[in-house]
Amino acid sequence: MTGPAPCGAGGVPGGKSRFDDVYVRPDPRAYFGRLAPLAYEIPHHAQPVFRRAAAERAALDDARPHGPAVLDVCCSYGINAALLNHDVTLAEMCERYTCPAARTMSTEELTASDKAFYAARRRPDAVPVFGLDVSAPAVHYALAAGLLDAAFTDDLEHGPPGPALGRALAEVGLVTLTGGGSYVTARTFAALLEGARRPVWVSAFVLRTVSYRPIARALAAHGLDTAVDTSRTYPQRLFTDEREQRYAVAAVRALGGDPAGHEEDGRFHTLYYASRPGTP
Repeated sequence: MTGPAPCGAGGVPGGKSRFDDVYVRPDPRAYFGRLAPLAYEIPHHAQPVFRRAAAERAALDDARPHGPAVLDVCCSYGINAALLNHDVTLAEMCERYTCPAARTMSTEELTASDKAFYAARRRPDAVPVFGLDVSAPAVHYALAAGLLDAAFTDDLEHGPPGPALGRALAEVGLVTLTGGGSYVTARTFAALLEGARRPVWVSAFVLRTVSYRPIARALAAHGLDTAVDTSRTYPQRLFTDEREQRYAVAAVRALGGDPAGHEEDGRFHTLYYASRPGTP
């Protein structure tokens, strides 16, 4: 899921708010209705980064007509896929799903409208995007709206990829993540890389409240070196309340970070991690 809810089961112990209910709806209106007031913005920051990473990764497979596929982990309703492959902004998506006209549509009407909307804005450099999320309603909507080329609900925290995902992994060259680092662990990434059939890069935005070290170690075991962008942080969203802010400030400090000017100012912040094959 691209938002602050788990793509497995349950929330984060210790104070992070849960948004589970907005991921089991048949379309993304509740998702945006809940997150837009919290100034949810991490997919906006990820958009140019993922486009650049996808283009660089595709350049290694330039003999193939469309390049390798991107697998978006915790993809929810396909927000990252929409931003990667279409001339649309996150602000435009928020407006689209929270405007009065959207409230009167049935899910079927919204799906048809979305399919036409995104098709008209498809970029010429679009790449295949697969989605992975345990929320079946979310991934089914993203697939029906034409945002995902394939969708999977395998829970890799508790088991290996199923046959369909296993076959799809042979096409994956880039794995992306925004926010799900709070809910998926090294188990998910190890399972994905064990099924890979070509060089895989990982681009991940992870909250500063979470240590990425276990995942980085799992990636290293599969030959990937991880670099973190220390030049800046990327805001995710406003806190829901003071309790959540206290949790975040304490978690950042426990990991050796400084919340001043970041979490202390009222927002979750992420760091960007890029993992690519190391020098043999």
